[in-house]
Amino acid sequence: QVQLVESGGGLVQAGGSLRLSCAASGRTFSGYAMGWFRQAPGGERECVAALNWSGSSTYYADSVKGRFTISRDNAKNTVYLQMNSLKPEDTAVYYCAADYSGSYYPSQFHYEYDYWGQGTQVTVSS
Repeated sequence: QVQLVESGGGLVQAGGSLRLSCAASGRTFSGYAMGWFRQAPGGERECVAALNWSGSSTYYADSVKGRFTISRDNAKNTVYLQMNSLKPEDTAVYYCAADYSGSYYPSQFHYEYDYWGQGTQVTVSS
């Protein structure tokens, strides 16, 4: 079992920044890929960023490329999502997820992830 706990969400003005953290416990953190997903009210859950177990391969949604950066610290069992130049359309609940498949290329598909955090709200005001 893996437990994931997100933190760092909040209210920020457009153009501002936030850094989300996801602390993992349970199985060996360095063994799995991690993803950040978001879901706005009435919307589908979408992957905004993901990286493999070593951090050597990453995925970013087109809507966040150049603004968001995903990273991980395996020594701290933590994955981060640095979000810059935030826009009102970034408003959503953000979830981190863990994928134990071992694939070199991290998946962008929510159904391929095995464990999920409870989510943290990010609200960007205009």
